[in-house]
Amino acid sequence: MAQRSLTAWFTLPGLRQPAPPTPAEAASFDALLPKLGYLSKAEVKRVRDAYKFADEAHLGQKRATGEPYITHPIAVAGICAEWRLDAQALMAALMHDVVEDCGVSKTELIEKFDATTADLVDGLTKLDKLQFSTKEESQAESFRKMLLAMARDLRVILIKLADRLHNMRTMGAMAPQKARRIARETFDIYAPIAHRLGLNQTFRELEDLSFQYFHPWRYAALNKAVAKARGNRRDLVSRIEGEIRGAFARASLRVEVQGREKTVYSIYKKMREKGLMSFAQVSDIFGFRILTEEPLQCYTALGVLHQLYKPQTGRFKDYIANPKDNGYQSLHTTLMGPLATPLEFQLRTEGMHQIAEQGVAAHWIYKSRGKQASALIAQQANARWLQSLIDIQDETRDANEFLEHVKIDLFPDSIYVFTPKSKIMALPKGATPVDFAYAIHSDVGDHCVAAQVNGEAVPLRAELKSGDIVEVITAPGASPNPAWLSFVRTGRARSKIRHYLKDLEQEESRELGEKMLSQAMRVEGLGLPSLELDDPAAKIWHDLAVWAGSAGTEQLLVDIGAGRKIAAIIAKKLARLMAEQGQRPDAVALTLGRYTEAPVDRGSVVIDGSEGASIQLASCCRPIPGDEVRGYLGRGEGLVVHTCECAVGRRLFQRDSEHWIQVDWADELTRNFEAGITLLLNNGKGVLAQVAQAVAQAEADITHIAMGDDAPLRETAEMNLLIAVRDRLHLADVLRVLKRSPAVQRVARVKP
Repeated sequence: MAQRSLTAWFTLPGLRQPAPPTPAEAASFDALLPKLGYLSKAEVKRVRDAYKFADEAHLGQKRATGEPYITHPIAVAGICAEWRLDAQALMAALMHDVVEDCGVSKTELIEKFDATTADLVDGLTKLDKLQFSTKEESQAESFRKMLLAMARDLRVILIKLADRLHNMRTMGAMAPQKARRIARETFDIYAPIAHRLGLNQTFRELEDLSFQYFHPWRYAALNKAVAKARGNRRDLVSRIEGEIRGAFARASLRVEVQGREKTVYSIYKKMREKGLMSFAQVSDIFGFRILTEEPLQCYTALGVLHQLYKPQTGRFKDYIANPKDNGYQSLHTTLMGPLATPLEFQLRTEGMHQIAEQGVAAHWIYKSRGKQASALIAQQANARWLQSLIDIQDETRDANEFLEHVKIDLFPDSIYVFTPKSKIMALPKGATPVDFAYAIHSDVGDHCVAAQVNGEAVPLRAELKSGDIVEVITAPGASPNPAWLSFVRTGRARSKIRHYLKDLEQEESRELGEKMLSQAMRVEGLGLPSLELDDPAAKIWHDLAVWAGSAGTEQLLVDIGAGRKIAAIIAKKLARLMAEQGQRPDAVALTLGRYTEAPVDRGSVVIDGSEGASIQLASCCRPIPGDEVRGYLGRGEGLVVHTCECAVGRRLFQRDSEHWIQVDWADELTRNFEAGITLLLNNGKGVLAQVAQAVAQAEADITHIAMGDDAPLRETAEMNLLIAVRDRLHLADVLRVLKRSPAVQRVARVKP
C-alpha cells in the first residue's frame, strides 16, 4: 500500500476545496459534466434535462453574491456527484428550489420527470409560512417534513446537507446577523445530522464554517495561529513521519500513513473543555491515520505503534469491535511522541475509512463500484435511528416537540452497554436504565420498575457507563412516571413517556368533561344524550362538535375537561339542538337542577386522590379532605381545586366566576394529601430530630423541609414543612403533638 507524504498533507491551508470555476463555467452544465462519469449516457441526458428545467425556472434570479441563481443548484448537484448519488438525486438537487422559489407544482414535476424525483424535491421544500403563527413553528414543521422524508429516502437529507454545505461556503456576502442565525441553525441541526449519518468530512466542514460565521474574531485568531504552528512544527512532523515509516518497515507491514490536522473549531472546543487560555497551550493539533488492508492488521499496527511510543493510560478506544451507531469503525489511541508531544492515531481499513468519511453516502459510492457486500454497511447502521423518527412522529403531533426529540438523539458521544444475553447496545452518553429499557422495546420501558447494573440494584436515574451489563425489572401493572422526563436522554424514551402521559391526560379530561357537561345539562333540566355512535342522538353530537369547532364528540368532551370550552355554554347549545328534535326540559328536574344545594343532585366533581393531570390541587392553599373546596376550570389547565378560604381562589372567583364548579371529597380516599405547616423553634442540637420524631408519632410523613440560610446563627429558627396527612382531623393531631414538643414555640398551618 502506498504511503502519502505527510509534509504535503500538512501544508494544505484549512479545509481542502477545489479551485472555484469562473462565473460562466459555474452557471453552465459544463461545470457538472466532468463529475458524472459514473452515470450512463441515458442518465446524463436526464440530468441535463433537469438542469435545463431548473435554469429556465430560475432565469433572472440572482444570489446574494450577484451570481446567477443556477450556480447554486449546479454546485449542490456537484457535491452529490462526489458522493456518487444516482441520477434521480442529482435531478432533485438541480431542481430543489423550483417548487419553493419558482412556483412549480409537484404535479408538473411528476409529469415532466418521474414521481420519485418529485417526491425528493417535495421533501426538500419548506412548508408555506402563511400556515403558521410564528417563524419558529414554521421552521420546526419544515424540519419535521424533511426528516420524515429522509426516513423514507436517505437521498433527501444528503441533498439537503449538500445544499447547506454550499450555502455555508458562500455565505460571505450575507448580512452578519442573518449569517449568525444560519450558522447557529447549521451547528444545532445540520452538522449533528451529518455526524449521526457518518458523513464526518461534511460534519467537520459544517462545524468549522458555523464557527467561522458565529464567532468570526475567534475563528480568525485561531486560524492564524494554526497556520503559524503548521510552519513551526514542520521539522517535528518530518521526524515523526520517519520514525513511523521505519517502524512499519521493520515489522514488514504494508500500511498507508496519513496526517490529519484538527479543525479550527475542534481546537477551540478542546481549549474550552480543558480551560486553556492560549493556543500555545494546545499540544496535539496534529494526528495520524494508519490505513491497513485487513481488520486484523489494524491490531497488528497498533502493537507496532505501542512499541514505538508509550501509550497514554485510558486513551484507547476500540470502535472496530464496538462500531458507533453511524457505522464508524476505527481503533483510537493517544501516544506520547518526541518532545513529550501527545499524538492521536486512528487505525482502520480502506473500507472503514470510506464509511468514516462518507457515512451513508458510502452506500452509493460502493454501489457504483459494484461492491454490493459493502453497499449496505452505512444504511444498516442508521436503520434503527431512521425508524425511531417514524416512531417519534407517530406519538408526537407537535412539531416543536418532535424537533426537540430529534435534537436529543443527535449526540456525537455514545456508550456501549450489554444486555444479560450479551447483546451490545449503543446509547447516548448520560443514558439511564430507562433509556435502555425503551431501546429494547416500548413495553419494557412502560412497565419498568427497577434495574440492576452489573448485578447490583441501581436507581432508574443512574447514569450508565460503557461495559455495564444492564438488566431491567418490569411489573405488569407499572406505568411511566412523569419524573422520568427529567433524566432520560434519548428522544425515543422521551417521546414514549410523553405519549403515554398525553393519552392518560386525554382520557381523564374526557371523563371530567362528560361529568361537567352532564352537570351543566341538569341545570337545563335535561339529561345527557347517548354517546353511542348508532344512536339517533349521534347527529346532535356531530352538529354540536361542528358548532363548537372540535374535531368530534370525544375531542369536545376533552376540550371541556381541559378548560378549553365552557360546559355551561355548550350545554345551552345542546339543549337548543335537543329542543329542535322535540325534547323538552323536565319541570321538576329543571327546578332541582337550578335551585337545590345538594352536591349529588348538581353532579359535583368528586375527589378521592386517584385523579391525574386533569385535576390538580392548588399549591397556594394545598387543600386536604375536610376543607371546603371548589374547582376553577382554567383555560387549558384542567380543573384546579382551591379551598374556599384561599385568597388566590377568591380573587379568581371575583374576576371569572363562570369558570368555577362545585367539588366534593369522596367518602373513601386512595392516598394521603400534602399540607403546609410553619414552626417557630428554639434553635439547638437535635431540634430537627425532635420535630421528625413528633411527626412520626402522629403517623404522618414529612415530604419537604425548608429553613432560612441564617437559621443556625439565631436563637430561634423558622421551619416550613410539607407533611402528608389523611384529612383535617389527622392534621389537627399532628399540630397537637408538635405543640407538646419542647423545641416548638409555635406551629400553624400555612394559609395563603
